[in-house]
Amino acid sequence: MAAECELLAKCGFFKKYAESKDLACRGFIRQYCRGDGQASCKRKEYRQKHGSAPSDDMMPSGQFMSA
Repeated sequence: MAAECELLAKCGFFKKYAESKDLACRGFIRQYCRGDGQASCKRKEYRQKHGSAPSDDMMPSGQFMSA
């Protein structure tokens, strides 16, 4: 099992959705934030490309949470 993502403390998605009961959110957090999907996290990619964090509602997959 991979270590937790080094950006969790400042990740808006994680902060906003870590306590969510939504199964999709929990799956993303398990896969991307605490699992082997960290290297393919679109939030990390966005941060590297733009020098700032994406919207809190952008999921690690690059899609956005629907309201």
